[in-house]
Amino acid sequence: MGIARNDPPGGGQGKDAAVRQWLRWLLLFWIVAAAVMIAYKWNAIRWFALSDTDDNMRMSQVRAWLHGQAWFDLRQYKLDPPGGADIHWSRLVDLPIAGLILLVRPIFGGVIAEQAAVTIAPLLAFALALFAVALTVRRLIEPAAFALGAAILMCGQSTLLMFMPLRIDHHGWQLAFLALAVAGTTDRNRARGGVTTGLATAASLTIGLEMLPYLAVAGAGTVLRWVAAGDEAARLRSYGAALAAGSAAGFLGFASYANRAPVCDALSPVWLSATLAAGAVAVMLAGWRTSDWRLRLAAAAAAGAAIAVGFAMAWPDCLGRPEGVSAELDRLWLRNVREAKPLYLHPFRIALPVVALPVMGLIGAALALWRTRGTALFAAWATPALLGLFSAAMLLWQTRAGPAAQLLAVPGAAALGWAILPAWARHRLMLVRVFGTVIGFLIVSGLAVYFIVNMIPQPVQTTGRKAVATANGRCPTLPALRPIAKLPAATILTFADLGPRLITVTHHRAIAGPYHRNGAAILDVHHAFRGSPEIAHDVMRRHGATLLLLCPGMSESTIYAAQARQGFYARLMRGQVPDWLERVPLPEGSPFRLWRRRD
Repeated sequence: MGIARNDPPGGGQGKDAAVRQWLRWLLLFWIVAAAVMIAYKWNAIRWFALSDTDDNMRMSQVRAWLHGQAWFDLRQYKLDPPGGADIHWSRLVDLPIAGLILLVRPIFGGVIAEQAAVTIAPLLAFALALFAVALTVRRLIEPAAFALGAAILMCGQSTLLMFMPLRIDHHGWQLAFLALAVAGTTDRNRARGGVTTGLATAASLTIGLEMLPYLAVAGAGTVLRWVAAGDEAARLRSYGAALAAGSAAGFLGFASYANRAPVCDALSPVWLSATLAAGAVAVMLAGWRTSDWRLRLAAAAAAGAAIAVGFAMAWPDCLGRPEGVSAELDRLWLRNVREAKPLYLHPFRIALPVVALPVMGLIGAALALWRTRGTALFAAWATPALLGLFSAAMLLWQTRAGPAAQLLAVPGAAALGWAILPAWARHRLMLVRVFGTVIGFLIVSGLAVYFIVNMIPQPVQTTGRKAVATANGRCPTLPALRPIAKLPAATILTFADLGPRLITVTHHRAIAGPYHRNGAAILDVHHAFRGSPEIAHDVMRRHGATLLLLCPGMSESTIYAAQARQGFYARLMRGQVPDWLERVPLPEGSPFRLWRRRD
């Protein structure tokens, strides 16, 4: 594995031809992959099956904006009415969805326009991620290796799910900008690479803070490269300037009214002050000329400590988890969220396929670092390798780190594949050339673990688990919710996880959705279903809820049934209905149970 070249030999014409061919092949790859993903999701697209709460909420936010809600007003007024629920997102991700709706609606109508938008918007984020990953692999390994990187990206199941049609929440775009930030760290043009990393970081933070730990590591890697080699000053300077300018632009252009307060969970004055300080310090460090790396290290350490101390003194409330949830909300709600649990607490059928690609990435990155030691390419590999290690370690904190861990593992896995697959492909025996190459790819991409795990016979599904799967699958569907949608508009007490879907596909309002700023309303829902009928009655009256909608067996309901056996939900399931509720008839076969409050 030698020093990667961004262009083939042969002069300017050869270079231009190679670049055009590379981009065309990548475009063709994206078109084919997008077609496969659309075909895979076609039935769900037809039924507008936005299965995740965030996807439903994103669509409700876009509709509210298109119907006249202010650009900087991110409150969702169909949740926790009349004041609405404060949502900590920004409008940046709304732009492609709204743009596609406005483009298609005049020709095909609103229904098809929304279907097209939720189909195409995630694929645009995938295109950016695919380009960034291919560019990174091309720079780090060989120009022709981009195809291997693209193929391995398609094998990261957790990552790929973030780009599937209907996945319109913000995670896909954040992953795409993270991949672009990594690509910037590998650019031999130092100034351009710094600008790329800085702007990609700012764009991701404008969307949300989920990728902040990884982006901080990328920034630290940029500083350490300057420490190791003073000629990296141009990269550090442009990174700092782009980070500061991009964050300021993101805040001014996209920060909601609520995010202009010193909140900890979004690009507010809290984190804007940090990015501005970090950007300014990076520019100042880059301007200091000294040939002694030890002095550069001391200066960088002192600057980092100053920023950390200043942040702690200015924003002490933001030193903990950015959600800032209460102890009660954490105990009743957040601890029950599966993706917030460490990977090792999940069954091996979930854990092993997620971790397989990151492990291959770590092996490949270690191999690449060893083979490029003493060359200019070693420094380019250092940051992606560090990010791969950090993201794999993050899986020990939360399973939701899986998509980022798989994405950041692609360069290392591609390096491992590039080291072994060509030799097998040139083997004198045809069986080795064919089967060896295929098996080798399955191993380095992590797919081998996925196939092996799925070959192990699964235990017989219990009746209870079947009921949960059936309820989770049926209740959010349009046919199931259609009778509810025909009722006059009302505020409904229902599960927090069902709230976003309810407000998206009906004209009704809900008390809560699973969003931490909606904490008081989430607690009201939990208190209602865990507590006595009197508490539930009080919750409905305070929120103006006239209907009670339950989907027995839905995942959230199992928490109430298991943790509050004498609670309101458990009593309703035993037929103990208080006299202040009257049953509302639903069509035969409906998975729901519906009551109306008498007073």
